[in-house]
Amino acid sequence: MTIALVIGASRGIGLEFVRQLLADQQVTKLYATYRQVTSPLLQIQDHRLQCLQVDVTIEDQIAAVAKIMQEAGSLHLVVNCVGILHTEQLQPEKSLRHIESDRLLQYFQTNSIGAVLWAKHLVPLFKHPEKSIFASISAKVGSIGDNQLGGWYGYRASKAALNMLMRNVSIEYRRTCPNSIVVLLHPGTTDTDLSQPFQANVPEGKLFGVDRTVSQLLTVINRLESPDSGTFFNWDGTKLPW
Repeated sequence: MTIALVIGASRGIGLEFVRQLLADQQVTKLYATYRQVTSPLLQIQDHRLQCLQVDVTIEDQIAAVAKIMQEAGSLHLVVNCVGILHTEQLQPEKSLRHIESDRLLQYFQTNSIGAVLWAKHLVPLFKHPEKSIFASISAKVGSIGDNQLGGWYGYRASKAALNMLMRNVSIEYRRTCPNSIVVLLHPGTTDTDLSQPFQANVPEGKLFGVDRTVSQLLTVINRLESPDSGTFFNWDGTKLPW
């Protein structure tokens, strides 16, 4: 029996996590969050699925939804898929001359801070004797050790911050929720709206469909053990440098 939560399930990787988790009959309850009422998530019909509207930049909304989920008593799997790379107003910075403080804050609020706020409010749902996993979708470009190209200041820095925040969470959860495993996952370049403007430079065979991406990440998730907590994993299960 598995009770799961997908954060940021409106589209792309998050929406595909919902579909694949609902295909697993061991999942008895699935919560999924969305921001916009136009999300195709709301078209999915399954009695196990409960959709909850949340803006991850507003802590009161996160706290309210966490309280709703406490009726279930526990969580076994959380996958945080929230992330922003570009919008009509927001584009990755190619150099220092493109840096603007309000845009940097937007990257951090969405890509970093939301995740640690969820970790804060979900603590009661992880205090149970069964194995549980809190996985956040990060990005290889957030690896400081792997950065050889520069650019994309806000996105890179916010994903690096996500990695540090969730590494901290993994250490505290060992004391407060000792059966929990907290990890960061790089999904690979996936054919979604997030990557669409940048797909021309992706090597052949390295652009994954969302179904393949989620299947690969679920394989990594299903193999996790307690010593893996606090680790940054690639889509193929190998470890990535911080």
